[in-house]
Amino acid sequence: MNKTLKNTLRTMIVLAAITLIAQGVAAAEGDATTATGNTITGDLGVGIALGLAAIGAGFSQAAIGSAAVGMLAEDGSKFGPALIFTALPESIVILGALPLFLA
Repeated sequence: MNKTLKNTLRTMIVLAAITLIAQGVAAAEGDATTATGNTITGDLGVGIALGLAAIGAGFSQAAIGSAAVGMLAEDGSKFGPALIFTALPESIVILGALPLFLA
Protein backbone atom coordinates (compact mmCIF):
# COMPACT_ATOMS: atom_id res chain seq x y z
CA MET A 1 0.00 0.00 0.00
CA ASN A 2 1.45 3.34 -0.95
CA LYS A 3 1.84 6.25 1.45
CA THR A 4 -0.89 8.41 -0.12
CA LEU A 5 -3.47 5.64 0.17
CA LYS A 6 -2.55 5.02 3.81
CA ASN A 7 -2.87 8.71 4.65
CA THR A 8 -6.20 8.92 2.83
CA LEU A 9 -7.56 5.91 4.71
CA ARG A 10 -6.39 7.33 8.03
CA THR A 11 -8.04 10.65 7.23
CA MET A 12 -11.29 8.93 6.27
CA ILE A 13 -11.32 6.94 9.52
CA VAL A 14 -10.76 10.09 11.59
CA LEU A 15 -13.46 11.98 9.68
CA ALA A 16 -15.89 9.08 10.10
CA ALA A 17 -15.23 9.01 13.86
CA ILE A 18 -15.80 12.77 14.15
CA THR A 19 -19.01 12.46 12.14
CA LEU A 20 -20.31 9.69 14.39
CA ILE A 21 -19.52 11.77 17.47
CA ALA A 22 -21.29 14.79 15.94
CA GLN A 23 -24.37 12.70 15.18
CA GLY A 24 -24.33 11.41 18.75
CA VAL A 25 -24.28 14.99 20.00
CA ALA A 26 -27.21 15.78 17.72
CA ALA A 27 -29.19 12.88 19.16
CA ALA A 28 -28.49 13.74 22.81
CA GLU A 29 -31.51 14.43 24.98
CA GLY A 30 -32.04 17.52 27.10
CA ASP A 31 -30.17 20.02 24.92
CA ALA A 32 -30.91 23.73 25.08
CA THR A 33 -33.47 24.65 22.45
CA THR A 34 -33.64 27.74 20.28
CA ALA A 35 -36.78 29.73 19.45
CA THR A 36 -37.58 27.41 16.54
CA GLY A 37 -37.43 24.30 18.72
CA ASN A 38 -34.21 22.95 17.17
CA THR A 39 -31.33 22.12 19.42
CA ILE A 40 -28.22 24.21 19.15
CA THR A 41 -25.91 21.23 19.38
CA GLY A 42 -28.16 19.35 16.96
CA ASP A 43 -27.65 22.02 14.32
CA LEU A 44 -23.93 21.96 14.99
CA GLY A 45 -23.84 18.16 14.69
CA VAL A 46 -25.73 18.25 11.39
CA GLY A 47 -23.37 20.87 10.01
CA ILE A 48 -20.30 18.91 11.05
CA ALA A 49 -21.71 15.69 9.59
CA LEU A 50 -22.50 17.30 6.24
CA GLY A 51 -19.23 19.20 6.04
CA LEU A 52 -17.08 16.19 6.87
CA ALA A 53 -18.99 14.03 4.42
CA ALA A 54 -18.29 16.57 1.69
CA ILE A 55 -14.59 16.73 2.61
CA GLY A 56 -14.37 12.93 2.58
CA ALA A 57 -16.02 12.77 -0.83
CA GLY A 58 -13.58 15.36 -2.12
CA PHE A 59 -10.59 13.35 -0.92
CA SER A 60 -11.87 10.19 -2.54
CA GLN A 61 -12.84 11.90 -5.78
CA ALA A 62 -9.36 13.35 -6.11
CA ALA A 63 -7.75 9.91 -6.26
CA ILE A 64 -10.54 8.28 -8.26
CA GLY A 65 -10.71 11.11 -10.79
CA SER A 66 -7.02 11.02 -11.59
CA ALA A 67 -7.12 7.24 -11.93
CA ALA A 68 -10.16 7.46 -14.21
CA VAL A 69 -8.45 9.98 -16.46
CA GLY A 70 -5.41 7.71 -16.70
CA MET A 71 -7.61 4.74 -17.53
CA LEU A 72 -9.41 6.71 -20.26
CA ALA A 73 -6.08 7.86 -21.69
CA GLU A 74 -5.04 4.23 -22.15
CA ASP A 75 -8.39 2.84 -23.31
CA GLY A 76 -11.16 5.21 -24.37
CA SER A 77 -13.78 2.45 -24.43
CA LYS A 78 -13.89 2.36 -20.60
CA PHE A 79 -15.80 5.62 -20.26
CA GLY A 80 -18.79 3.99 -18.54
CA PRO A 81 -16.86 2.40 -15.65
CA ALA A 82 -14.79 5.58 -15.26
CA LEU A 83 -17.97 7.65 -14.94
CA ILE A 84 -19.51 5.23 -12.43
CA PHE A 85 -16.41 5.12 -10.23
CA THR A 86 -16.12 8.91 -10.33
CA ALA A 87 -19.77 9.37 -9.30
CA LEU A 88 -19.75 6.79 -6.47
CA PRO A 89 -18.27 9.10 -3.78
CA GLU A 90 -21.23 11.45 -4.18
CA SER A 91 -23.32 8.92 -2.28
CA ILE A 92 -21.17 9.76 0.75
CA VAL A 93 -22.42 13.35 0.61
CA ILE A 94 -26.03 12.17 0.25
CA LEU A 95 -25.63 10.01 3.35
CA GLY A 96 -23.99 12.92 5.16
CA ALA A 97 -27.01 15.09 4.30
CA LEU A 98 -29.40 12.64 5.93
CA PRO A 99 -29.06 14.17 9.43
CA LEU A 100 -30.03 17.50 7.85
CA PHE A 101 -33.47 16.10 7.06
CA LEU A 102 -33.80 14.03 10.22
CA ALA A 103 -33.04 16.89 12.61
